[in-house]
Amino acid sequence: MALRKELLKSIWYAFTALDVEKSGKVSKSQLKDFGTNGIPSTPRPPAWQTFSLILLTMRQRRREVLSHNLYTVLHIPHDPVALEEHFRDDDDGPVSSQGYMPYLNKYILDKVEEGAFIKEHFDELCWTLTAKKNYRVDSNGNSLLSNQDAFRLWCLFNFLSEDKYPLIMVPDEVEYLLKKVLSSMSLEMGLGELEELLAQEAQEAQSTGGLSVWQFLELFNSGRCLRGVGRDTLSMAIHEVYQELIQDVLKQGYLWKRGHLRRNWAERWFQLQPSCLCYFGSEECKEQRGTIQLDPHCCVEVLPDRDGKRCMFCVKTASRTYEMSASDTRQRQEWTAAIQTAIRLQAEGKTSLHKDLKQKRREQREQREKRRAAKEEELLRLQQLQEEKERKLQELELLQEAQRQAERLLQEEEDRRRCQHQELQQALECQLREAEQARASMQAEMELKEEEAARQRQRIEELEEMQQRLQEALHLEVKARRDEESVRLAQTRLLEEEEEKLKQLMQLKEEQERYIEQAQQEKEELQQEMAQQSRSLQQAQLQLEEVRQNRQRADEDVEAAQRKLRQASTNVKHWNIQMNRLMHPIEPGDKRPTTSSSFTGFQAPLLARRDSSLKRLTRWGSQGSRTSLANSSELQKPLNGENDTPAPASTPQEDKLDPAPEN
Repeated sequence: MALRKELLKSIWYAFTALDVEKSGKVSKSQLKDFGTNGIPSTPRPPAWQTFSLILLTMRQRRREVLSHNLYTVLHIPHDPVALEEHFRDDDDGPVSSQGYMPYLNKYILDKVEEGAFIKEHFDELCWTLTAKKNYRVDSNGNSLLSNQDAFRLWCLFNFLSEDKYPLIMVPDEVEYLLKKVLSSMSLEMGLGELEELLAQEAQEAQSTGGLSVWQFLELFNSGRCLRGVGRDTLSMAIHEVYQELIQDVLKQGYLWKRGHLRRNWAERWFQLQPSCLCYFGSEECKEQRGTIQLDPHCCVEVLPDRDGKRCMFCVKTASRTYEMSASDTRQRQEWTAAIQTAIRLQAEGKTSLHKDLKQKRREQREQREKRRAAKEEELLRLQQLQEEKERKLQELELLQEAQRQAERLLQEEEDRRRCQHQELQQALECQLREAEQARASMQAEMELKEEEAARQRQRIEELEEMQQRLQEALHLEVKARRDEESVRLAQTRLLEEEEEKLKQLMQLKEEQERYIEQAQQEKEELQQEMAQQSRSLQQAQLQLEEVRQNRQRADEDVEAAQRKLRQASTNVKHWNIQMNRLMHPIEPGDKRPTTSSSFTGFQAPLLARRDSSLKRLTRWGSQGSRTSLANSSELQKPLNGENDTPAPASTPQEDKLDPAPEN
């Protein structure tokens, strides 16, 4: 309903602009669609739908076609024959505004969807139609208002005007808008000066009860209320008031904002509206960097100065907290108050602050009008009472004669009244005694009330003291949370160091595994060599010295391998001790171990696998040494001649079952 009223105001100007003869009626051809006015309706090029082409077509054509332009700018599907069918029973005569309203409501306004079109483009369309006829700019260039400023003032006039036709702005709203524009230019107008200016304008508009939009624009063009300010200053002030009232910009300006991921500070141009807080890269508002959606659950809080930033505050939403910094304390106070106002509007289900204020001012004016009407009615009633009094005085003069005749009767009546007076006096004395008793009871009750009030005051003092203690506890909790954050950061750094040492330990494990594989290969080569020696048993006598030398070298290699295995076992135990220390969970306050050779993050299964590999290598080394000793004894028996039969060789199963000593 509110949107329909706003659209009707602009359409009323466009309709009256088509009324060239000022008869209140417009020709049907000026209301038709392009398709019924001699221009083909299909096919239309895509650019035909754009707003700029509409304005160009309107300037080129002598007779404007209102309906088609309304269809296009409001993004409603075109209905070329709707106007003809609606006025089928009429001739080609003109159409009045009252006759056009049913068609406008049925085929246009009922199909309008809020948010489906740009309101500013719609207003500019209607302004272009009405300005061509009614607004005249000084050809000498003495006008203070540009066409864009006049358009914005026209929109402001429509916003603040009354919902009555012809549209006027009452003096109270004129005063409100003038003060807004002057305050944007840092100017103030005295109450007497403003009343004098409004009185001059009121003399010109006594019949209508307010100013028309053309008188309002002439007031600005004349410069009587502007005190010689420049054209650019006036244009900036009008633009600021236009953004505030029409575009619902509660506040705008530069603020420092902290990033969510990078946590760095950047200066952004913020623009606050009742539903959201948008921020841009610059005040031209061309590159929007983000939007903070506001709802009744949001809140704004003042933050203490930190990280080199002062005058900080934050906006808390359901999903994120936005930290910002203002230039000074006053700006922070203004921003927090404005954001709280936007949140309050969301909680109250209102979409515009100034629409609400306009409605309140209108209600106040209606109340003043009602009080004024009641006062006038009271004066009229008093006047009637005065006339009635005069009439009664005349009647009283007539009755005086009758009164003299009734003096005798009055004397008798006086005696009777004296008796009644005495009776009444006695009754009053009884009532007085009862009143005294009631007063005493009331006094006792008042004392009880005072005692109750004293107890309530004491309770309030206790609650205030409790609130102070709660605030101190809150400060301590905030401090503890900050300390916890620092401990978490230190723990994160410690975990990174543990991961680095784990990588080094894994590299060491791979080197040990390569070494074990190499030792196994050497063992296999030694076994092959022993097999070759058993096959060449017949030539053992000739090669005995060489075999003894090979056995001695093998023993030395085995001893070296055992020494390395013992050293590796010692290292493994050392690493197990260090890993057990590192696997202990780190808690706030624990001291970090100072051992330089400790590696963190190593898992127990890896150590177990490494120990088993080392044990297998030790077992293979022991078996190899026993095999070489057995072979050497076999070689020595034939030489000594003690036994002709060779000793049986150990089978692989026996080697497997023979437990190897572990170091």
